[in-house]
Amino acid sequence: MDRRRLLQLMAAAPLALGGARLYAAPAASGNRLLVVFMRGAYDAASLLVPTASDFYYESRPNIAIARPGGGPGAALPLADGWALHPALAESLLPFYERRQLAFVPFAGTEDTSRSHFETQNGIELGRGAAANGNYRSGFLNRLATDLGAKHAKAAAFTSEVPQIFRGDTRVPNIDLIGAGRKSRLSADDNRAIESMYQNTDLHASVAEGQRIMGAAREEIEAEMLAASGNAVSADKLEQEVRRIARFMVDGYNLGFVDVGGWDTHVGQGAASGVLSNRLGQLGRALAAYAEAMGPAWRQTTVVVISEFGRTFRENGNKGTDHGHGTVYWVMGGNVQGGRIAGRQVAVKRDTLFQDRDYPVLNEYRAVFAGLFSRLYGLDKARLARVFPGVSPVDLKLV
Repeated sequence: MDRRRLLQLMAAAPLALGGARLYAAPAASGNRLLVVFMRGAYDAASLLVPTASDFYYESRPNIAIARPGGGPGAALPLADGWALHPALAESLLPFYERRQLAFVPFAGTEDTSRSHFETQNGIELGRGAAANGNYRSGFLNRLATDLGAKHAKAAAFTSEVPQIFRGDTRVPNIDLIGAGRKSRLSADDNRAIESMYQNTDLHASVAEGQRIMGAAREEIEAEMLAASGNAVSADKLEQEVRRIARFMVDGYNLGFVDVGGWDTHVGQGAASGVLSNRLGQLGRALAAYAEAMGPAWRQTTVVVISEFGRTFRENGNKGTDHGHGTVYWVMGGNVQGGRIAGRQVAVKRDTLFQDRDYPVLNEYRAVFAGLFSRLYGLDKARLARVFPGVSPVDLKLV
């Protein structure tokens, strides 16, 4: 090797090393990741509205969100024929406009069980539908373990340590759930109502009606409770999110919180109603989180996921049922947002999965793996410890 070639290599070396440091350094330089799990499977087609699709409006005569310009309650235009639910006009739309928010439609898992528990558990474990059952830890725990205690300070803002954080690394949980529960008629109330019809022709019918309604109510509440797990409600999260931010600024850089109440089989609503209210609460909570993070927001990423989407067509109860593909949200001061990311397809009948749901074109493990490679500089070998057998997909989200 001649002297000139040696000098050229020496001059190039700092640039190469610097590039490597720039790619791998974020793990040690303050990046913060919060994963928000919407338990119960929210209706993604109401959040990110495919306004370019006539089929959307044909399929949802009662719960569709009007096209932009359609008057009060119309969707907010974004890009590429997509629009945002109007409940997020003041909370999340400004983040999209500042390019700090991106959406990933047609996201989700290979699981087709449409079971809340099975799919939530599979996601948290980080396994695919064909996994052999050897997953004994959650994928965020495996990430924390790989990063090591020096770079990962993890916490779950949940009533107990969730599956996603169970594993070799010990992760504390900080309970945000209050003791309050929705009240209903007590047994004494029901007996009083029944006594009003005692010795009348209606007594037997009233008693039977109360029994049937009670059983039906318990079944519905049991399903919704199972769908939500022990997740905090959206309004409770709105109240508590600033406290989460303080923890994430002062002590932790890898967090998880779940939000329940998204299982909208009945009376879902459109621009207003149950779903709109919950989206509004979650949007305000995320905006408050960004504000409370202060300067740390510049190195913060928030990923919002759900176990699956909902049926594209509305059901007979003006709601939606368990579906497949959904929409992920990626928000943060370090996010390359202001866009709809990932693989997409035109929304029409012949592109639906099993003629009923959004397809999954952006598999969740591949998306997370691509994100982790950028946030933490993980190479393929290290990513394989978090998501075995998965090839990362880099959507350039950060």
